[in-house]
Amino acid sequence: MDIEFSLALPRDAMGIPMVRRVLGDTLRCIGVTEDCVSDVLLATSEACANAVRHGGPSKRYAVMAAIGQGRCELRVVDNGLGLGAIPRQYPAGDAEHGRGILIMQSVVDEISFDITPGNGTTVCLRKELDWDEEWLATHDRALASV
Repeated sequence: MDIEFSLALPRDAMGIPMVRRVLGDTLRCIGVTEDCVSDVLLATSEACANAVRHGGPSKRYAVMAAIGQGRCELRVVDNGLGLGAIPRQYPAGDAEHGRGILIMQSVVDEISFDITPGNGTTVCLRKELDWDEEWLATHDRALASV
């Protein structure tokens, strides 16, 4: 069984908790460990925050999720000006911004970017899912093949 969904959101920070709720509830319902859910949600929140912050002049962005074969793949798509450069190291400790991509890299297995200058950025996040064996012992194990 595969699970796929997409959300089209206004480019406003108020949509990020909605994305977290839908994605988190989905992963928990199929028996993913809370640590793994937290990692996926952190990376997704960072990608969404970047779309909200840098996705102009478009008024919307999209989040697409595909969960199957033991992994989760997320795409966060904006139609902004496109990402300039990917940072290679964390910014200074007193910097207010600039850690998002590095945070995403630290909690997912793969991250990639499709950047079209002037036409937006797609961030693709991939994470192998860890299963909560205790949860699976009391639920249908077929879900673990998702």
